[in-house]
Amino acid sequence: MTEDRISFKDMCARFEVTPRTLRYYEYIELLQPRKEGRARFYGPREVARMTLILRGRRFGFSLEEIRQWLQIYDKKGSREQYQVWIDMADRQLAVLDGQIADLTAARADLDQLRQTTVAELAKMG
Repeated sequence: MTEDRISFKDMCARFEVTPRTLRYYEYIELLQPRKEGRARFYGPREVARMTLILRGRRFGFSLEEIRQWLQIYDKKGSREQYQVWIDMADRQLAVLDGQIADLTAARADLDQLRQTTVAELAKMG
C-alpha cells in the first residue's frame, strides 16, 4: 500500500463505518475507488469526499443531497458548489433551529411534569 491510497478495510477503520456502508456509498456513486482485481483502494479524493459525506450526514443532509452537491464540483466547479452549499446550509440551519425549539419545549414540559409528580409524591408522605 502506498501513501496515496488506502485499502477498503483501512477506509472502514479510518472513518468508523461498516463495510456495508462503504459499499453502499460506492453503489450510489458517492465514492469511486480504484479496483485491482477484487481489492478496492481509496486515494486522497475519496478520503476527502468521505469526510464531506460524514460531515453532511452529521448536519442532517440526505445522501441524495450530498451526492448532488458533490456532483456540482465535477460539473461546474468550486464557485457554484460554494453557492449551493450556502443555500443548503441556510435551509438546514432553519430545520435545526426548529428541532432545537421542539426539543426545548419538550424538555420544559417533561421538567414541569416531573416537578408536579415530585410535589404529588411529597403530599403522599
